[in-house]
Amino acid sequence: MSDPLPVLDDLAAESDELDASVAELSDAEWKAATPAEGWAVAHQVAHLAWTDRAALTAVTDPAAFDAHLAEAAARPFTFVDEGAEAGAALPPAALLAGWRADRAALDAALRAAGPGTRVPWYGPPMSVPSMATARLMETWAHGQDVADALGVRREPTARLRHIARLGWRTRDFAYAMNGVAAPEVSFRVELTPPDGEGLWAYGPEDAPQRVTGPALDFCLLVTRRAHRDDLAVLAEGADADRWLDLAQAFAGPPGTPRAPRGEEG
Repeated sequence: MSDPLPVLDDLAAESDELDASVAELSDAEWKAATPAEGWAVAHQVAHLAWTDRAALTAVTDPAAFDAHLAEAAARPFTFVDEGAEAGAALPPAALLAGWRADRAALDAALRAAGPGTRVPWYGPPMSVPSMATARLMETWAHGQDVADALGVRREPTARLRHIARLGWRTRDFAYAMNGVAAPEVSFRVELTPPDGEGLWAYGPEDAPQRVTGPALDFCLLVTRRAHRDDLAVLAEGADADRWLDLAQAFAGPPGTPRAPRGEEG
């Protein structure tokens, strides 16, 4: 069983970094449009707060989370956006304070969860390390939307290793979300870490097909925060090449893909 503490510590660090980037924003900057259509910076933070509250409920009150799932099933195409809209309508100071409280409570609950705890979620139940990894992935991805809206370049960190591994592990899920049967052949993923030292590798060393490139670019790809044409991620093999068009590390429908930079309006 994997130790949840390292990923929980990295989740806290990722959240703190995003918090610092929005804490001093003006009201106009909170309203700045992000690459996600219809979502401003406030919507991105509101969504993270909303999802942290959902995760907290899942950890501490599974029966209440079942009711939450029933609401989601009744409004599958609007439920998430409604939560973001409600949070984004708050004054920025209240939104930020709420997100801080929500994520602190979730951190405490995940750290207090007993070994072997399975947390219900929108898909299959998750272990505590997996839940923390999913929250880190979402925090980083929505933080990228915020950075893009503000014209800020973030320095990639070793925390990306969690997202890269999740992107590899969700290969077959990505095919399923697109109504495509996953290939039986395995892939090897080899990524260059942000510091350029060593290699992050996933999958059998002798796999007949592989994906290579910078870890940052792979993480942008599997969170669908950039178009494949703008990234230095390469595939060897037809199945691996197809996967790069479908890859996603998050639950739910794949959504509208980002346009290549040359086609942005």
